[in-house]
Amino acid sequence: MPADVTLTSAQVEATALSIIRQQYPSGAIPWYASFDGYPAGKVDAWNHVEAAMALSASGFGAEARRAYGWLRDEQRPDGSWPAKWEDEKVTDTGGESNHAAYIAVGMWHELLVTGDEEYVASLWPVVRAAVDFVVDLQTPLGDIKWIRWEDGSVGEDSLLTGCSSIYQALRCAVALADRMAEPRPDWELAADRLGHVIAHHPEAFADKSRWSMDWYYPVLGGAVRGPAADELIASGWSTYMADGLGCRCVSDQPWVTGAETCELVLALDAIGDPRAYDVFRDIQFLRHHDGSYWTGWQFEHQRHFPGDRSTYTAAAVLLANDSLTNKTPASRIFKEVAGRPLAPSPTPAPPTCNCPLPAHT
Repeated sequence: MPADVTLTSAQVEATALSIIRQQYPSGAIPWYASFDGYPAGKVDAWNHVEAAMALSASGFGAEARRAYGWLRDEQRPDGSWPAKWEDEKVTDTGGESNHAAYIAVGMWHELLVTGDEEYVASLWPVVRAAVDFVVDLQTPLGDIKWIRWEDGSVGEDSLLTGCSSIYQALRCAVALADRMAEPRPDWELAADRLGHVIAHHPEAFADKSRWSMDWYYPVLGGAVRGPAADELIASGWSTYMADGLGCRCVSDQPWVTGAETCELVLALDAIGDPRAYDVFRDIQFLRHHDGSYWTGWQFEHQRHFPGDRSTYTAAAVLLANDSLTNKTPASRIFKEVAGRPLAPSPTPAPPTCNCPLPAHT
């Protein structure tokens, strides 16, 4: 590991505390840190789980479990969560598939960090209901629709970034089911079908290629590995990277963001790309003296944009640091699940398949 790249123990603690300062007494963790007059309050289940994982990896297990307890209490009968709360009031009632799925990653992460099977078993019904909600949104093609609205209708699109995150979640869910002695081969089949469509049929997803997440998330989530992952990262490097600063949020704006950059670090580290260390070092210019992180930097105007310090950015930094340093037993969660790679390496591309999609690209 290159010297002086990763965070010290004191820096990890300070960044974790910057998340904890924003946690509500209920356990909910809002997106944005309420510094410098910027209001806090927006919460969604995906970013909330990411923050809980970061806290657990940083030694703040009690706060992480308060966060998971809030998810347990707020889960709806169909297994989903509302898409958004503001000041602890639901403002978007739709149930997003990637939001629901991520509790499986959080619980597998918690099991790896603590080894506490009794605690994870207590949350198993939450995971089971959430993953069933997600799998019910899978199409005959293998992709998973992004949302079910409160009236029961389903959104038209499937999103590559969201489905890539769901792929990792399904692999974690299968491992949890095996650990709970409730095997779910249907979930494993759903993961296989989803991984296939992510790796070989990008035309199944809505075009969001302006956003850098659609570039690296198939690698981050684990559906694309081996030479195909190297090729995918190479194909977007000049489009999405700002040398010495980090990863752009969108391809057409001079704006780098800490969360996307640290997720890219996780993706690079997962495939053994040594540039992960350089990219992680580059993004440290967003670190505030109190351990929190600015969300982004508009490098033409030379100012922080959008002007807040977000808990999800701090969480991404902490998870990337754990991956690079291998400090916790969960540090390989973006590389493997239950000792198995998230996807075969190299990702196979058979000349024909049974799915009703065009020929493989």
